[in-house]
Amino acid sequence: MRITDKQIEHAIKQTAGNVSQAAKALQVSRTTVHKRIAKSEKLREVLRDTREELIDIAESALRREVLDGNITAIIFTLKTQGKSRGYVERQEVTGAEGSHIVVRLVGDDND
Repeated sequence: MRITDKQIEHAIKQTAGNVSQAAKALQVSRTTVHKRIAKSEKLREVLRDTREELIDIAESALRREVLDGNITAIIFTLKTQGKSRGYVERQEVTGAEGSHIVVRLVGDDND
């Protein structure tokens, strides 16, 4: 029996965008679901939207934890969202737009 795009869409939504779980629910391989998603703009959009919704839910849960004073949530938020205010453990120094730093040594020819 061939599964329909509608069935794949439903499975993606039911599993919050987890393709492995969606494939298991449909009793097909992960590869089969990935191939069908690759062929369908609609399924790619459903997968994107479903994963974005999950991130929104996680952000809301994180916000609640920060407001409740959960120190781990506070530290995580500052390290990820507060970088521009200096809340980082370490900073990486890179060249322009993340490229390598070019170092030129200038010395006296008499050395």
